Amino acid sequence: MRQVNSKLPFKLVYSLGQHPYLGYLIEPHIVRLNANGAYSLSYKRIFTNTIGDFAPALDETDHDLIKLLDEIEQTHIIKTFNKKAIRPVDFFGKVFDDKVYDRIRPKIEQKILKALKKLRGKPLFLMSKDGYPADQEIHIADEPTSILFHFRRNESETRYFPTLKYKGNRLDFMYKEAQVIVNKEAWLLVENTLYYFDQEIDGKKLSPFLNKRFISVARNTEKRYFETFVSGLIEKHHVYAEGFDIKTHKENATPVLKLFYVPSGQSFLQLSFMYGPYEFSAGTEHPVTVRLAYNEETDSYVFHRIRRSLTWEKKQGVFLEESGLRKKDLLFANYITEGGHQSIVDWLNSNQALLLDKGFIITQAKSDRNILIGKTSLEMAVEEGNDWFDIQAVAHFGPYEIPFIALRDHILNKNKEFTLPNGEIAIIPEEWFSQYEHLFLFTTSQHGLKLNKTHIGLLYEISEHTALSFHRKLEQLLNFNSIAETRMPRGFRGELRPYQYAGYNWFHFLQEYKFGGCLADDMGLGKTVQTLALLQQQKEYLKESDYAKTSLLILPTSLLYNWQKEAEKFAPQLRIHLHTGSSRLKDTFGFSHFDLVISTYGVVRSDVEMLNKFFFNYIILDESQHIKNPTSKSFKAIKVLKSKYKLALSGTPIENSVGDIWSQMHFANPGLLGSYTYFQKEFVIPIERKKDEEKAARLQAIIKPFILRRTKDQVAKELPPKTEQTVYCEMTEEQTKLYERIKSEYRNALLDNQFQQNKKGNQIMLLQGLTKLRQVANHPAMVNEDEGFSSGKFDTVVEMLQSIIAEHHKVLIFSQFVKHLQVFRDYFDREKITYAYLDGSTKNRADAVNTFKEKENIQIFLISIKAGGVGLNLTEADYVFILDPWWNPAVEQQAIDRSHRIGQTKNVFIYKFISKDTVEEKILALQGHKRALSSTLITTEESFIKSLSPEDIQELLR
Repeated sequence: MRQVNSKLPFKLVYSLGQHPYLGYLIEPHIVRLNANGAYSLSYKRIFTNTIGDFAPALDETDHDLIKLLDEIEQTHIIKTFNKKAIRPVDFFGKVFDDKVYDRIRPKIEQKILKALKKLRGKPLFLMSKDGYPADQEIHIADEPTSILFHFRRNESETRYFPTLKYKGNRLDFMYKEAQVIVNKEAWLLVENTLYYFDQEIDGKKLSPFLNKRFISVARNTEKRYFETFVSGLIEKHHVYAEGFDIKTHKENATPVLKLFYVPSGQSFLQLSFMYGPYEFSAGTEHPVTVRLAYNEETDSYVFHRIRRSLTWEKKQGVFLEESGLRKKDLLFANYITEGGHQSIVDWLNSNQALLLDKGFIITQAKSDRNILIGKTSLEMAVEEGNDWFDIQAVAHFGPYEIPFIALRDHILNKNKEFTLPNGEIAIIPEEWFSQYEHLFLFTTSQHGLKLNKTHIGLLYEISEHTALSFHRKLEQLLNFNSIAETRMPRGFRGELRPYQYAGYNWFHFLQEYKFGGCLADDMGLGKTVQTLALLQQQKEYLKESDYAKTSLLILPTSLLYNWQKEAEKFAPQLRIHLHTGSSRLKDTFGFSHFDLVISTYGVVRSDVEMLNKFFFNYIILDESQHIKNPTSKSFKAIKVLKSKYKLALSGTPIENSVGDIWSQMHFANPGLLGSYTYFQKEFVIPIERKKDEEKAARLQAIIKPFILRRTKDQVAKELPPKTEQTVYCEMTEEQTKLYERIKSEYRNALLDNQFQQNKKGNQIMLLQGLTKLRQVANHPAMVNEDEGFSSGKFDTVVEMLQSIIAEHHKVLIFSQFVKHLQVFRDYFDREKITYAYLDGSTKNRADAVNTFKEKENIQIFLISIKAGGVGLNLTEADYVFILDPWWNPAVEQQAIDRSHRIGQTKNVFIYKFISKDTVEEKILALQGHKRALSSTLITTEESFIKSLSPEDIQELLR
């Protein structure tokens, strides 16, 4: 090689040369031109990174070709194959062999084929043996060459040879020193011309004839030769034969689906096509398939050449995929629906009619199991008994009708194969295992399928995907809005809002079918008033002679007097007995004189042996989440009590876990959710740990008829913008003793003779006394931090807060005592409940407010009335708690207006907490008497004290 100066005339040429080991390669070279324009003997092999100054003279195709040919240069090939550095002489001498060649050469040929298709019009030469790149110019043929293979069979042998035709003339290539340059798609070099072909042909089929006229095949090996080599040639190429026949067939095809059933694995379908008597698998790229027939008597061969409609065949495969099948390799291995994967057999059964209509033939691979292919369906009819549904169900497998109960063990044990009377195997549809498992789990099957009426939800769910008929009345149970209206009781004082009236009607519908239920409305929507309407209706409906006319209400101690107050307001005719305190009845004899017995969870635990001897009309649990733990003493006590009807009330029936609902539902409808162990395994673990949406939907279907829940948002239009309610709280026993002791001290000091003589001093003492009494009524710790007992008001507030937090609402909590707020702060800190806080000592009011407004996890805002009664806009809150009554109602209203003001889009609930039988209750009464004064003049506690007469003071301290 001599160096070439880019400033002198030159030309880029491409040179075809034969590498001693790698076979034919193409290389780009720069060759300097002589003065007369002829190629000189100076040249340079170039690469992408050595084009240098020659680059401006090259076009885009040249750059692409040089980059492509870089990849087949021997150094690049060696690096690709051998990661460690090695000299070419060592690689070809020590590493290279036929196996390495067979791996490398096809990759080289792929690149050469790409290059040849870009080389037309470029200078192309045959390299000399000494490496000169511009030795003999060669040309690429103008058009493709055709090939015809000849076979001549006689009594002794079959001769085989090809003939080539170029531009209508025979191309003589034998004994012309022709060379096959590329094998994959044969390119043939004959007398300085490169020929390519009109069809893809392997160069190895030409190589034997470069220096040979024909190949001879002896009679004793011809059959195998015909079956393999000749058949393959006839499929892909033009063949002329003497001594045997080639018959071409073009027939309409029939698509065939063959089922390969795998009992413990994934079954699959194979698509093939029948052309007359010939069957071919889908997926071929060749439009012609050959089948060989041999007649031994006449010693003759016939090659049947079947022309296949590949476009039509592909359409059949597309049709199957559009119908839900998914292809894996050349097989259809699964069926996809919106609900997930379904079995191949399910798909066949569902689509059999469509497939047959499309002309498909359905067959099965030979097996010891003959699978039934036919439409599968299920029909159900439900007859209503007193406490049961009798389910008549028939499964249809093709022409067979099988009682559905016969599939019970199969479905519960996940056994999909059911043997039909004729021995065929019916494959139970996969969706049946999920759709009907719970039906079998909750039915008895001694005499047909019987389902307890409480499992009406299962039937309703089943009716959404199965032809099912059952009593129209029962359908109403699942949509309380359509339940027939019940007349309101005459003695009820008040008017129910539309959603409350719907709840009242729902109670009666449950009663009609002897179901228990859980009213789970949001806090503040009136669960109490709906229940009182029901109890008043029962009083008017039941006769004195009815053996079960007394109802039992069980509630937390903190709600005892609130219920009593609400009953006095809305149902004053109800005869109510409080079964509480140390002097409560020791037997149930006296209960029958009352319409309603009210007791607490604690008392019921203690008196369970007495209470379970009485048969109640209703047993009603308020805040029923108190029995959420099935191992608790409360649940164990309540579940043994007897009643005609059962009702649970709770704004948060599920507080922490799905498991909370089991005991409440078991109370209302025993057996509804199976045993607790079964419920944990079947629902709680899958839903909470595995996020199983199907199990969650199934649980929802079961309990839906028996839980009525309305949120504030759902009934917002029926609510007034602001709802106020006074919550009466009973002090604890120790709290009451402390209160009475302090009250006696001040009463004795104020009401003796000194009261008349020192009026101003008395006012100060009265103010001190009343303040101390109010603090004790809130929480004893406000008077003495060492007091170890709790407060009835505190317990009530905490219980209501738990519901609000669980329902994801926000609440403002106001008190005029910073000490009272501190009691709650200490509790929230211990329980790790987040909150915002504001009192007079808070340095950055804006931070406290913004924390509450902007952070979703901050649901509680503790505010002292002096610091936050005015100037705040807290419309994010929709609940307001007033922990203690203020002397001036206007101040109380200012606190409420922090939430209920312009910009508030939610309904606001205001709860005022009053300790029963304390100065707080009496302050409320005095406020009413002096409303005119308090609304105009009273702005401080002192002015309120001044307005009190001796009679007022006696009333406060009585």
